[in-house]
Amino acid sequence: MAKFLSFGQDARRIAEADSVAVIGLGRFGTSLALELMASGTEVLGVDGDEEIVQSLNGQLTQVVRADATRLDVLEQLAIGEFDRVVVAIGTDITASILTASLLLQLRVPVIWAKAVDERHGAVLEQLGVHRVVYPEKDMGRRVAHLVRGAAADYLEIDRGYAMVKTVAPQSLHGITLTEAAVRGTHGVTIAAFRHAHGDWHNAQADTVLRDGDAVLVVGPTTKVERFAQLR
Repeated sequence: MAKFLSFGQDARRIAEADSVAVIGLGRFGTSLALELMASGTEVLGVDGDEEIVQSLNGQLTQVVRADATRLDVLEQLAIGEFDRVVVAIGTDITASILTASLLLQLRVPVIWAKAVDERHGAVLEQLGVHRVVYPEKDMGRRVAHLVRGAAADYLEIDRGYAMVKTVAPQSLHGITLTEAAVRGTHGVTIAAFRHAHGDWHNAQADTVLRDGDAVLVVGPTTKVERFAQLR
């Protein structure tokens, strides 16, 4: 285990920097880790595939080839000193569950884990994982709403409640949002707007929308989708 000692020293330094450890660097884990890096968060990446590890060398704060299903390895990597760890293992459900169990044993304060299906997710939740995510399922649901609707973008905030990006309908052009009475008429709230080629701004009662403006609309899923159909 001596080869992990320097890794552990570096990992402890990273852990002190309010960073995240990502275990499993497949498509989801890699995308997550790189996005965290782009946002200024230091990342320790862990994967058992040497080729993957080499491909990410220099792109993450530290990337290590290691078996995350072994407690002694996680201890050498100082994973227990991270406040946030993401288990992004998807292809090997057994490894995912075992890794999550070990992280709980190490008392990691916040553990996120990827689940490939409902049964996998149920086991992770029963173990005590703090947040279980379903990337493929969530993306499929999001695309379905975009395909069947007129929204330019769609974000499900919770079951039955969503935010959509769409074009301001003609009925709202040239009047204030107070005069338009969007909430009373359509049951949704316009949270933000952007004039053509401009920046996004929070919507106010006296905001006046124009032809071609984009808006972010929040409300019950059926109502925001119905609003996005307006022209």
